[in-house]
Amino acid sequence: MRNLLNILDFSVEEIDALIAVAKEIIACPSRFQDACAHKILATLFFEPSTRTRLSFESAMLSLGGSVLGFSDTASSSTTKGESLADTITMVSGYADIIAMRHPKEGAALVASMHSAVPIINAGDGGHYHPTQTLADLTTISRELGHFDNLRIGVCGDLKYGRTVHSLVSAMSRYPGAKFVLISPQELKMPDFVKEHYLDAPGAEYTETASLEEGIRDVDILYMTRIQKERFPDEEDYLRLKDSYVLDAAKMRLAKPDMIVLHPLPRVNEITTEVDDDPRACYFRQAHNGRYIRMALILKLLGVTE
Repeated sequence: MRNLLNILDFSVEEIDALIAVAKEIIACPSRFQDACAHKILATLFFEPSTRTRLSFESAMLSLGGSVLGFSDTASSSTTKGESLADTITMVSGYADIIAMRHPKEGAALVASMHSAVPIINAGDGGHYHPTQTLADLTTISRELGHFDNLRIGVCGDLKYGRTVHSLVSAMSRYPGAKFVLISPQELKMPDFVKEHYLDAPGAEYTETASLEEGIRDVDILYMTRIQKERFPDEEDYLRLKDSYVLDAAKMRLAKPDMIVLHPLPRVNEITTEVDDDPRACYFRQAHNGRYIRMALILKLLGVTE
């Protein structure tokens, strides 16, 4: 039984195959409309979510399956003190596959140790968000056509940003990947990410506090939200929340074929005037999430290899 807890659980070849299936689904969705008939996906969201939860539900329904679960811990037995291990043990008896988001790092690993069905990590605290990375990679593939020799700028909350941690770990496996890490000093990329996913594979990277400097020569600019929910001190959040705002003036500094990604939701780090720029790919990125999650469900349920 396979789980997806970390994007590195899948090889580059497996990810390429998943993206190929996602593209097949986009091209001919009717071929897959009954692929998961009589299968049940449980969505256990201990943290708020719009895109991830709804795209998982849309994915399973589009495959002919069913969905159960909760989007608010207040409606679960967690409020009565039930442990995560007991919740997973019970739910894995009701469903064929589980997608779970949890505020604590490592919660997905704990869930996998107590589940009788595949676990998909839909975000565990500030740790990882592998299915967002699959959506990111699908978008890069569809927009740029390749992964090799790309310069990726990641901007904003690099300390707590689980989407950034997963993306860097995935992209560092491709030849010639270079990174520009753009953040204030307080939100710099954690040492564990740099040591394991940049230094270990020998990926080149630079660090800067300036978006104007960092944007100039990147092929991909990955903007992130400063996450209020991750800050133990609200004063620190208020001081840092507007550190970076991507607008039309800054876009003029970028390459004409650069693409802008964002895991969403945005707050004010990308102005709406950027939405009309053809390089803005974040809404297409969100839609791609549905198709790659369909491909992932098929793989983990053994419908495709």
